[in-house]
Amino acid sequence: MSALDFLLVIVRIAFGVFVPLSFVAVLVWMERRGAGYFQDRSGPNRCHVMGFRAGGLIQNIADAVKLIFKEDIVPGHITHKFYFILAPTLVFITAILSFAVVPFADTLILGENSYVMQGIPTDVGILWFLAVVGFGVYGIILAGWSSHNKYGVLGGLRAAAQVISYEIPMGLAIVSLLTIYSTVNLSEMAQYQGQLLFGFIPMWGVFLQPLGVIIFIVAAFAETNRTPFDLAEGESEIVAGFHVEYSSMKFALFFMGEYVAMFVSSALIVTLYFGSYQIPWFSTETLANNAKPVVIFLMLAIPAAAYLFNNWMKKNNRSHYNRPNDPRIRETQVYSAVLWSIVVFLEVIFIGFLIFSTGGAGARILVALLQISCFLFKTFLMCFVYVWVRWTLPRFRYDQLQKLGWQKLLPLALLNIFITSAVVVSLA
Repeated sequence: MSALDFLLVIVRIAFGVFVPLSFVAVLVWMERRGAGYFQDRSGPNRCHVMGFRAGGLIQNIADAVKLIFKEDIVPGHITHKFYFILAPTLVFITAILSFAVVPFADTLILGENSYVMQGIPTDVGILWFLAVVGFGVYGIILAGWSSHNKYGVLGGLRAAAQVISYEIPMGLAIVSLLTIYSTVNLSEMAQYQGQLLFGFIPMWGVFLQPLGVIIFIVAAFAETNRTPFDLAEGESEIVAGFHVEYSSMKFALFFMGEYVAMFVSSALIVTLYFGSYQIPWFSTETLANNAKPVVIFLMLAIPAAAYLFNNWMKKNNRSHYNRPNDPRIRETQVYSAVLWSIVVFLEVIFIGFLIFSTGGAGARILVALLQISCFLFKTFLMCFVYVWVRWTLPRFRYDQLQKLGWQKLLPLALLNIFITSAVVVSLA
């Protein structure tokens, strides 16, 4: 294995592990700020370090310190301590492993070598996700059962019943999608969506499977135990459900596992239905063959975007009343300096690319970076939909989820398979 091969292997693994973990902080921030926005309040804006609040991100650091240093209690009445400790670990690890097969850029071709941009380049694709993500439910059930707490047991039972309500419609929605893509390989699915339908509509799954995407997203909400399907931990009914006996970092693993699962679920929805890393109307080859015009466009667009964002910060990041020596103004000045330093750094890199790059490897790496950015941006928007729904809809009743899964989603998923199969056969 050459040095380049080894480096790219490390980059792929690091992306598959550290990006979901990094998004935990981003999603917790988005959850709090989003909740504040939807409820017409400020959200976290008090916690700071020397006056720097980072828009509320410092609150995440405070929470992390609190959870790390809290006393880790294992209640004395628990007899199966091994399973009690295993449960949060299982939930967290399965969420991380689920992302390993999601492609985040097109296959990178450098010279005669090609590199699949996935944490684990495997052909099983969607089958890996379905196999691994199901183990997360075992962690919830184990947590409720091993807690020897009536609320914990109820939470575990609800999680078990919830699985059979959404897994079947989710699987059937994927069957319809596989009928079109004719592969289980997620990289091939993403490449398929780079084509155009009727010459101008991107062949994304959302256009090919408008009913399937609704079924899959509803099932994905239940998969991640997010409102309105957070029945396993319904605070107003069973206190905290399956994790009622957990504290300190074991609770944090459940907490982080939920947000990692939310990120992975969003990434999979983007991969299956919203074009994955594909930039609409610009295929990989088109971008690679026009790398220099793309760089010139970025050199103009990035400073313009930074200028608008900087003005927005100056307008909004200040106290709402007259305050001498307002620390938020000083905070904004520092952020502006950091922002423009990043812009200057990127501009220098772009100038170097225009001067020294002759296409080939440089253009391919540039395209890969653009596709990674596009993939993360789409995933970020899908994560916002999760937050949007959570603070808009109330929690479903226990029987309502069963009715939705068995009486609504299941017949619709079967109907979707029939229609999709008829269309595919008629066009074959």
